[in-house]
Formats: sequence, structure tokens, C-alpha cells
Amino acid sequence: MRAATEQSLRFLVEKWLAPVAAPVHVTQFGRTKWDSTRFVRVETSPPDGLRSLFFFRHADGCWCVFPPTSARQRPVDSWRRAEAAQAAA
Repeated sequence: MRAATEQSLRFLVEKWLAPVAAPVHVTQFGRTKWDSTRFVRVETSPPDGLRSLFFFRHADGCWCVFPPTSARQRPVDSWRRAEAAQAAA
């Protein structure tokens, strides 16, 4: 189990974008269209170029750079259902 500080968005932003002398800004936030998973996009502009990352909130409260498993599987599952329906017809 991870420590509470390792689950925070601030911790992950610092982990993935450090060391950065330039400030980090939230440029987008909201919910995904397919399952309403919360997401945040952060950007920083260090001298070597723009860096931007998306973070997704999981059901256990953790923020990760990848969407929850159900969100990643949903488009594939719907494709499989459509394929199965075509095969049955």
C-alpha cells in the first residue's frame, strides 16, 4: 500500500515533472466522456521545451498517469460486443 503522500496529485506532478525551475500550471481538468473519470492536465515550460501530462483519478483516490482499468477496457469491450453481434447476424 502506498503512503498518502504518494497518492496526492502534487506528489505525482513533482515526481514526473521535476526538476523544473519553471512553474507548473493546471491547463485543463474535468471528466472523461466514456466513464466520467476525473482528469487533470498540467503543463510547464522549462527552457528545453513544453512538458504536459495528464493525470487520472482512480476509484481508490490515487492519481495516476494512466486511466483506470475499466476506462481503458471500455472501448475494447464495446468493439468486441459489436463484433460478436455482427457474427451472430
